[in-house]
Amino acid sequence: MAGKQIGEFSLKLTTFINTPGPAGILRQVTWEGAVSGFGTVFTTVTYTGGSKAGTFADYGTAFMENGDFLHSIGQGTYESVGKHKWKTAGFFQLSDSRRISHEGEIDLVERSWKGKLFEI
Repeated sequence: MAGKQIGEFSLKLTTFINTPGPAGILRQVTWEGAVSGFGTVFTTVTYTGGSKAGTFADYGTAFMENGDFLHSIGQGTYESVGKHKWKTAGFFQLSDSRRISHEGEIDLVERSWKGKLFEI
């Protein structure tokens, strides 16, 4: 991904909901956890595609350590890198006008999504 690394994230899966969509089943997942430089983050991600690869849309809120909060709207891609593991890459538009990119790995057995954030 482009730019200097500005942080890391470690999120836990809290809910997993299947809903009908225009091209099959949409998987809506809620994640929460710590993101360095952003405090506690809650985000809802909708995944489309199959078990090997697909895309996602991400809508989140970060509750900053200083008492402020930021909203984010993002999108990205995922691809299988092993049994129940996916590599992810994407970007966010933040409510303070910044854009950041991210790359990470989802482990469904551990119910975790961990990765790095980069400036764009």
